Amino acid sequence: MKSALQRLGVAAMAAAGILLVPWAGQAKASTPVPLALEIDNGEGKPIDLAKGRTYYLDTLDIRAAIGAYADEGVDGLKFQGDFRNLDWRGVSKAEQEFVLLANADGTYTRRAFYRNAAWMNQNGFIMLDQVDARGRVTGEGAVLLTGDSGSRSITDAFFIRRMRAIQWTYDCPTATDCTGARSFEEEALVELRNATTLVGASQTFKLHPQTAAIRVTWSQNLLRPYFVPIRQIDKPAYAYGFQIGVQAITPARKDGTYAAGTDVSFRVTLRDGEGKALHAPGTLPSYMDTVLNEDPAGIRYYTAFFDPTTTYYRRKHRERMLMAQIIGPAQRIQPIRSILALEDFLQPGTQNPGQLPRDGVYSEVQTLPQGSDLFGGAFDPTAYGWTVPVSDIVTFHVPADAPAGTYFVTLKGRRVYMGEDIPATTNVQIQIGTPVVTQANLGVGNCQTCHTNGGELSKVLHGNTNVAACAGCHAPLSFELEGPIAVRLHFIHSRSGRLNTSVQNCSTCHTSVASIQRTSKAACLSCHTSYPAWHETQFGKIESMYVGGGAESFANCTTSCHTNHPGSRL
Repeated sequence: MKSALQRLGVAAMAAAGILLVPWAGQAKASTPVPLALEIDNGEGKPIDLAKGRTYYLDTLDIRAAIGAYADEGVDGLKFQGDFRNLDWRGVSKAEQEFVLLANADGTYTRRAFYRNAAWMNQNGFIMLDQVDARGRVTGEGAVLLTGDSGSRSITDAFFIRRMRAIQWTYDCPTATDCTGARSFEEEALVELRNATTLVGASQTFKLHPQTAAIRVTWSQNLLRPYFVPIRQIDKPAYAYGFQIGVQAITPARKDGTYAAGTDVSFRVTLRDGEGKALHAPGTLPSYMDTVLNEDPAGIRYYTAFFDPTTTYYRRKHRERMLMAQIIGPAQRIQPIRSILALEDFLQPGTQNPGQLPRDGVYSEVQTLPQGSDLFGGAFDPTAYGWTVPVSDIVTFHVPADAPAGTYFVTLKGRRVYMGEDIPATTNVQIQIGTPVVTQANLGVGNCQTCHTNGGELSKVLHGNTNVAACAGCHAPLSFELEGPIAVRLHFIHSRSGRLNTSVQNCSTCHTSVASIQRTSKAACLSCHTSYPAWHETQFGKIESMYVGGGAESFANCTTSCHTNHPGSRL
């Protein structure tokens, strides 16, 4: 049995390059379970764990926050709160973005994002120790190297490493100006997730019978250990793991196809890792049961009403949307640039981000609960959709002019159960009008070049390995313009210093010249962070860090310039 302190010496050698392979861990009595720990303002969120199981840290969220009445950026965090002892030298504002929807009182919220504090950039480590009720070490510990902000290393324990601070301004008079605002929040965030497989042996530990808490010690704040209370469960009602079953219940024609113009229904079944259903046949729990009461089986729906998320900068992995979509035909799949309004989600049934005459591809989506219940419950005080059970049937309405070919049906979600917080996505194919399978030609690929050793597409984000299916849901939303998958991927990869290649080298991800030639504000500003001065004089300043401007950002600017991208290698 080795505590975290005993393993620290080996970890230090690994960090120095002396040891580049995992050291031997203990024999595992069962498949290790990925563990998600949350610490907020110094307090660990209590969790239940299955007695006697072996675990490893897969996700760690640490947050420190304070309120303020003056616009001081995030300077208050240097002197107050849980992160006051960290090294804040070098911190600076990187970007800012307003929330597009107005607050209930007509004011607006601005988010300003801060980076480059010394503690955000430095290499470090996390030590885990099992302790009893008196704080004494009981069982095996683990040491996890966090890496630094500039590159990924073979010794890093997590594929994703993000550390930053955010200033929230809650009472801006307009969507562009916060003059006179008096309501601020300053928060600092640590997000570590997706444990790498190369160092997996060092991360696992078997839960000791006397363990009452997990002590988390972070190298940047050594004098402030955190404690996550543990309750051990002898016989859990469900197994760990998450599976999503999607079964077509509308009969196909004799040749296995569906005709254009057909309504096609699917039954959704959520199961644990051993195949046990997480809900009764025919129904899923209500939104209220999952969000406020935390469904005992671990089913989760959209949570950003209560814990806001922001692409790249804040906790997108905790959004936990349960959602179904169809997109096709495969040979016509492309990014959707038409904007879906909030009002579309307030109507019963499904939504249509992709419409054939407008977008060249058909896509239809449904949130679970459906949008009128999910968003209606948040924005309409007379709505009661949060309290009603959710149907496990999703019906898509294939248009009469749907081209023949292969269509992808996808359902994605996230389960949070007894310390485990994992995604799952299921993709199935149906044939419309023809039994001949058609293929997508996206002009992008090679994801596996970087997304390995814990960062596989089957593990990160939604756990979706079918990139062609992403565009069906990821369209621009009037309240979240950065919705398109192309915008999000450009933004994330260009802001992360851990890409380990130049963002100018388009050929890292793009496979054809045509795939990099479309010119729009959204295409440029999702990757670049500025315009040349002459460009701002002629075409206007940047208004959105994600897409450059507003709804016009998705229109093709021109075909007469930007016909070549320097350094693209295409």
